Parts: sequence; C-alpha cells; structure tokens
Amino acid sequence: MRKKGLISLICLQLCVMLILPVAFAEEKKAPTVDLTPNAQSAVLMDADTGTVIAEKNKDTKLPPASITKIMTMLLIMEAIDKGNIKMDEKVRVSEYAASMGGSQIFLEPGEEMTVQEMLKGIAMASGNDASVAMAEKIAGSEENFVQMMNERAQQLGMKNTHFSNCNGLPVANHYTTANDIAVMSRELLKHEGITKFTGAYQDYLRKESPNPFWLVNTNKLVRFYSGADGLKTGYTSEAKFCLSATAKRDNLRVVAVVLGEPNTKTRNAEVTKLFDYAFAQYTNYPLFKSGDSLGNFTVNKGQVSTVPLVAKQNYSILMKKGTATDNIRHELQLEPNLRAPITMGQPIGKIVVYSGDDVLSEYPLESPVAVDKASWWKLFKRTTSHMFHTDN
Repeated sequence: MRKKGLISLICLQLCVMLILPVAFAEEKKAPTVDLTPNAQSAVLMDADTGTVIAEKNKDTKLPPASITKIMTMLLIMEAIDKGNIKMDEKVRVSEYAASMGGSQIFLEPGEEMTVQEMLKGIAMASGNDASVAMAEKIAGSEENFVQMMNERAQQLGMKNTHFSNCNGLPVANHYTTANDIAVMSRELLKHEGITKFTGAYQDYLRKESPNPFWLVNTNKLVRFYSGADGLKTGYTSEAKFCLSATAKRDNLRVVAVVLGEPNTKTRNAEVTKLFDYAFAQYTNYPLFKSGDSLGNFTVNKGQVSTVPLVAKQNYSILMKKGTATDNIRHELQLEPNLRAPITMGQPIGKIVVYSGDDVLSEYPLESPVAVDKASWWKLFKRTTSHMFHTDN
C-alpha cells in the first residue's frame, strides 16, 4: 500500500509540474481587447506575410454579400494577366446579366462596355449586373464562372468557403469566413493595378454619352481614412453590413474584414479601430519588393542552364514597433541539383529569415518558367564548348 501511495504521490507531483507552467504562461498574457464588439466575425491581417494580427470568430461561416465580388475581381485580374482578356476589350451585356437586381450600374441588354469600365462598376458601385457580364465573358456562363471561383478558393486554402453566384445576392449554400475573405483579399492585392479601381472615390461611366453614370465608391474609408484604397463592401438583410478593407502606411499594408455589423457607421468605425491598432503597434521589415531580382538558379541538362529569379510578391517580416532589427538576416537557399524538365511553379528553394540563429520565417520559391530538357545534341555542344573554352 505504501508503495502504491508513493507512486501516486510522484505521479501527482509530475502532473502539477506539467500543469503549472501553462497556468503561469496564461497569467502573463495581455488581456484581449475586442476591437470589433458589434461584428459577428472579424480579422486583421498583414497583407505581405498573411499573419493574423487580431481576430474574432475568424472561421465562422457567414454570408458575405457583395464581398463575394473580391473573388470575381481576382479572376478578372488573373484572366487579364494570362492574356485571355484585355482592359480595352468590349464586353457585350446579355439579358440575364442586365436583369440582376440590387446594386447595379443599370446595364442594358446588348450594351457594350470595356473590361476596364466593368471593373469600375464592380469595384466602386458593386454592380451585380457588371459582375455577371464579366463572368459570362470569361467563362461563357455564370455557372461555369462560379465553378472557377470555387476551384480558386480551394487553391488558396479557403476551406470554409463555397460560392453559388458571382455577386453575393442571397442564395442557398453561399458562405465564407472572415479569414477566407482576408486570404482572397490578400491575393487580389498582389495585382497592384486593382487599387486604381477600389481606391477611387468617384468616377463616371458612359461619360461622353447623353446619360453619364456617376460612380461613388460604396467604401467611404477610401476618402476618409488616410492610406485606405479598397476593397469591397457588402450588405444583405441576412449578411448585414460587411467590409473587407485595406490600407497602407509606410511599409505596412493590412487587410481588415468585418462581417455582420449592424450599420455602416459601426462597420466603418470598427474597421478604423483595426487599422489604427495595426499602424500604432506594427511595422514591416522589408526584404524584397515585388519585381526585385533574387539572382539566378541553375538547371542541369535544360534548354537553358540558368534562369533569372524575380520576387513575385513583397517579402517582409511583421514586427512590433521598437523591435531591434540588428540581428535580422536572410538567406536564399536553392535546391542544389535541379534537373530538367522543370515545370512552371515547381518548388526550387526558399528564402529563410533569421534573427541571430533563430529562424523567423521561410518563404517558398517557385520556378517562374518551364524549362524543357535539352536535346542530346545541344548537351553535346554545350559540353564540348566548355572543354575547349580557354581564358585569354
């Protein structure tokens, strides 16, 4: 009995030793301040790194209303990048697109507008009709476009999202989360030209016609909050007042998402609180800007032996203001034996960021192009040229 009692006592002491450090750690945590008490769900995210700075019920599935159009705009921008459509290309409006209710730019069946004008109508006036017109232009039908939206959502890791239309009008099985909205907002912001549309406060459509249409951005923060330049508002009676907003000051760009707010005034006020908190507390330590050269990587037995590597996005480290940066350094670690064929998007290495000897972050790097395997004749010529090359 004494032996069993001793074993029990030792086990109890071990349990106490395991539990107490956790309890002490919890006591040291700063109290959580709810910056969005009226929102059903909210997220504050650093746009460069994807780091969540603050959140409230970030994975709760809710109807997004017109915030849906962020994915619509993303697919439009990607179609432009791929060369499938052009900004000055005309889009003909179908009867179905023109029949959309809710917020619209009052498109007529058979009317033609450029892709650029449609983007203005979607980004600024939240045009449901323009969204459907662009969906039909890109995919042939809204149904096909919605399938593209859901496929892209899965690629981005938006596991709690399902779209049933391209504009956010009330419909069954159409939902997302604040976190997923922040993820697709961050992806849209990689297309730097989008803020030309989302950040404009007012503009015109049909400006030279007898009936010009005045556009006023539904997101008033782009006018009244310094640095705000997007992204998308939303409202339905079910979703209530929603907003995915972005602002940039100095090196820091953030995305703030609120869902289920009671009115526009509260929605804008709580997003402002999120912005103020981010810019007061955090900064970004820049590593590379989008488009910066990262050097070259070598491909064995490829049609080309070296490939230039360019930063496809901004690479940075989110830091609390006042944090020392003296010991921060980064290394480009490339795979040493890359052999053709190489596919576009294939992992080829990573950027590793250190503070002293501690790893702060890692960013994967992908091949920007495909590299086919060289023919035996090309490899033979390359080998012989190296054999007989001499320095003068």
